[in-house]
Amino acid sequence: MMEVRVIWSLIKAFFSTVLLIFSITVIMALIFNRETKLAADSHPAVAYIVMWIAVIWLSMVEGGQASLVGLVPVNGILYENSHLITYKCTSITNKGDNIDRYLLGRQFMVVLIVFLINHCGASMDGDFQLWGFPHWLTNIFLNVGLAMILFTCMVGQLTSQVNASVCMLDYIDNYFALFTLWIAMAIEFSGLLHAAYLIQIVVAVLAGKEIQSNEGPRKGFQFIFFWLRVVLSVVILAVCFVVTFVALIEGKTTKWDSVPNVISIVLFFILMSIVGHLEGM
Repeated sequence: MMEVRVIWSLIKAFFSTVLLIFSITVIMALIFNRETKLAADSHPAVAYIVMWIAVIWLSMVEGGQASLVGLVPVNGILYENSHLITYKCTSITNKGDNIDRYLLGRQFMVVLIVFLINHCGASMDGDFQLWGFPHWLTNIFLNVGLAMILFTCMVGQLTSQVNASVCMLDYIDNYFALFTLWIAMAIEFSGLLHAAYLIQIVVAVLAGKEIQSNEGPRKGFQFIFFWLRVVLSVVILAVCFVVTFVALIEGKTTKWDSVPNVISIVLFFILMSIVGHLEGM
């Protein structure tokens, strides 16, 4: 029985590796042929550089989350001398409610970086041929985007998360991780995403429960500054929602032409709900 499991694991690993190599190869070829947005607007070399930098940064953002969240219950004194930079990172996130602030800013970074990667490597609309591939293969891997999904997930997200979950101290023991943490905290501090706190408060009130916090109640300037950012964030969110909804109604999105606008609106809310549940799990 054990041998069957090992053989099956090797088969899956081989299949996954072949798919990843194929995906990376066709994406690189697509960029070389200027069939992606950034490559067409600038130069393939620019798209190559930007995409790989973004993927590497994404791996740190994803792996950093696994490390920082996993190290919350661990006493920093145990690794203060052996992993100095890791200790600097956790001394920030383990203070008060900073771990929640980090997660909020980090999530925006993930979406932004994935959007940038897609801008660099995803195919533009239109019929094109690559190395004489059959239409169905080109459609699945390039037009639908399976190649970009596999590339982004396996290179930028899953590998880093798996490694960071078992090497939490080592993964963020570098200044790249500390820099990424600072960026995430700065994004949260800007107030761009503070509408999430308003939703949290509303849900807590409706559920009849208090929000657990490691900090005291906000007072004075801190209270005013917090709610000013909440108002700003709600306004930005409302504008973004209206623009997106109008684009969906008028069919000015990247949906497939065969999908009716009404169906795309329904799918939009369904997919948003699924993403929300996945992120909360």
